[in-house]
Amino acid sequence: MTTACGENMKIGFVVNPIAGMGGRVGLKGTDGVYEEALERGAEPVAKDRASRALKSMNRGHLWITAGGVMGEELLKKHFPEDDIEVFQTSKDIGETTAEHTSDIAKEFVERSVDLIVFCGGDGTARDIYEVVGLKIPILGIPSGVKMHSGVFGINPEASAELFNMFVSGEADVGTVEIMDLDEERYRKGSWEIKMHGEARTIYEPHYIQMGKQSYRSVAEDDLKFDLARYVVEEMERYPDYLFVMGPGSTTAKVQELLGEEHTILGVDLLKGGKVIASDVSEKEILEEAENCQGVKIAVSVIGNQGFFLGRGNQQISPKVVRLSGLHNIYIMATPTKLKRLSSIRADTGDEDLNKEIREKGYMRVLQGFREYKLVQVQA
Repeated sequence: MTTACGENMKIGFVVNPIAGMGGRVGLKGTDGVYEEALERGAEPVAKDRASRALKSMNRGHLWITAGGVMGEELLKKHFPEDDIEVFQTSKDIGETTAEHTSDIAKEFVERSVDLIVFCGGDGTARDIYEVVGLKIPILGIPSGVKMHSGVFGINPEASAELFNMFVSGEADVGTVEIMDLDEERYRKGSWEIKMHGEARTIYEPHYIQMGKQSYRSVAEDDLKFDLARYVVEEMERYPDYLFVMGPGSTTAKVQELLGEEHTILGVDLLKGGKVIASDVSEKEILEEAENCQGVKIAVSVIGNQGFFLGRGNQQISPKVVRLSGLHNIYIMATPTKLKRLSSIRADTGDEDLNKEIREKGYMRVLQGFREYKLVQVQA
């Protein structure tokens, strides 16, 4: 259905300030490991990503939020104080929990907001959904490590565009799946995505991301080995280069062919066809790169979403990409997967790098042994 435009809409807003902090330091999330993330040098990312969305959102509506880092601080930087209603006392970043998010969502229900905008990942989406259900549409500003739910814009700017379409009465509202990955199992190498239910969100296919899908077949495995054979050949051509291998079953085939161990849900480093470091962080990649002639990156495309950077592989950061250069990225996807995608996507967290990728228009995707396809790219 199409949502009617309304004057002075009530917008619920909440930020998970620790969302995404574990990505670049190789923790694959921040649930339950906030202190460890800090020890590894992790820095907050949610604040910046929320700001990127808020600065482009239409004015003239009432924003209802929690105090401090979970909403108030950011909103006051972007909107007049008369447009903000705060209902909860301030909290420090390390004190925020899933229970706080749930309590805030209950306030949104009691105050009958027209839309909930949140900044976080799948865990935050799940916490809100479990309170709200289908009562209120939910819109996510992506900031987590893993984002498989369909409530997120493809990047913060897309979330702002979706918001503007909603408050102008130009957007359709539909139901999407709320998915979440068990981070404890994820860190141990087990990929268990659970569907928690269906939520309402603003729907516009160019701006909203689709849920992750898995494709499994014997033929698909054969196709992945074709991709892997080419990357192995490239390793032989460039023995002094550092090869940064992103997560996923497609890139894992490279190490299978080489007889090397692989971290299917993390980032591994190879040189001369041998693993020199496993399950690394951004810092470790940059350190190893100092001892190599150059850097090449191999990443796969995430299921139905089409992301090759910025989802589940934040260790391959803008610094790492710049060290390599976009021309040294092997984007790997089988023809079966490419048929389901109209474009591939990047959400690096760096506006200049996103612009550089976007301006390319198209990027080469490895779809077979020495076989590339030019695919439209969004960033």
